[in-house]
Amino acid sequence: MRPDQLAGALSQLQAEHRLRQRAVLDSPQGPRVSIGGRDYLAFASNDYLGLANHPALKAAMREAIERWGVGGGASALVAGHFAIQEQAERALAEFVGCEAALLFGSGYAANLGVVSSLVGRGDAIFADKLNHASLNDACQLSRAEFKRFRHNDLAHLAQLLQNTPAQSRLIVVDAVYSMEGDEAPLAALLQLAERYDAWLYLDDAHGFGILGDGRGALVEHALQHPRVVYMATLGKAAGVAGAFVAGSRQLVTWLLNRARTYIFTTAHPPAQAAAVLASLQLIERESWRRLLLQEHISALRAALAETSFRLCSSRMPIQAIIIGGNEAAVQMAGDLQGSGIWVPAIRPPTVPAGTARLRVSLSAAHSGQDVSQLAQALVRLLR
Repeated sequence: MRPDQLAGALSQLQAEHRLRQRAVLDSPQGPRVSIGGRDYLAFASNDYLGLANHPALKAAMREAIERWGVGGGASALVAGHFAIQEQAERALAEFVGCEAALLFGSGYAANLGVVSSLVGRGDAIFADKLNHASLNDACQLSRAEFKRFRHNDLAHLAQLLQNTPAQSRLIVVDAVYSMEGDEAPLAALLQLAERYDAWLYLDDAHGFGILGDGRGALVEHALQHPRVVYMATLGKAAGVAGAFVAGSRQLVTWLLNRARTYIFTTAHPPAQAAAVLASLQLIERESWRRLLLQEHISALRAALAETSFRLCSSRMPIQAIIIGGNEAAVQMAGDLQGSGIWVPAIRPPTVPAGTARLRVSLSAAHSGQDVSQLAQALVRLLR
């Protein structure tokens, strides 16, 4: 794109109701937020367990800043690997039942680093059509042949695997799909990986903290296996930031030496690792958060069951309401905002054309009354 084309391109996005703007928060993340001087009941955050503003996490970070400072200084391979981060990696590996784990600055960085270090030219990647954008970018940048199979279509995947001459093969999926809330058939995917001699890479950004008693999809489906590479983000249910990749000790040693997004970046702040350790304790001990979350999910789905709203099938805190057109989705989100409720309108290219939606994110920090208020407001939009 040329510089003189930017104005026209932005105008086109505006005309298509796809121009995005940031809402500036004047409050911590939580079930109620302040935006532009107004308070909203918010259903936009992936803070599924309500830990993002938890006193224990804040205290852990404060204490760690006093002990470890703020910045990492340089790459961990250059300036040194903080002991608190080593402790967090060991705790995370044990938490999900793997031999070792490696911290990354973000899930995006983890996906780019892992995929590009495992496959390259002459290899092949097999990715679900609805994978997150970061996975798609990782696949494209790896320079491996990039094949996409129909969403959760195992027969299509098997056909692609059977017909590839590539020596190294990588199956890439989201464990939980971020815009639908449905789940990948992980056990069957591992069977295909074994049959066709492939790696299986699981992005569990939205399952960690929720599934498997909080330990994630890997534990939920008992998928600890040498072929499985597991990634989970720490900025959603865990309430902090960053991500980790877990698997065999050999795998993690390989990533430490070949994952460019780990090697060539400044280590993330050590205090984050302290907050992660505090978060793991809460995820393990406070199972009531997941139980309450399931109550909220059931309540919202029951309240909307007899309406004309089209909800994606999901047992997860991601409850997507398909609207269709961009303008209609933006209008409905605006109507909710007018009544003091914050629900984002998700439009292409994040989702396929014609499937713009309201993406409701439920949290254990919400009350039953909060969920009821949302359901009533949604029903009023239909009148």
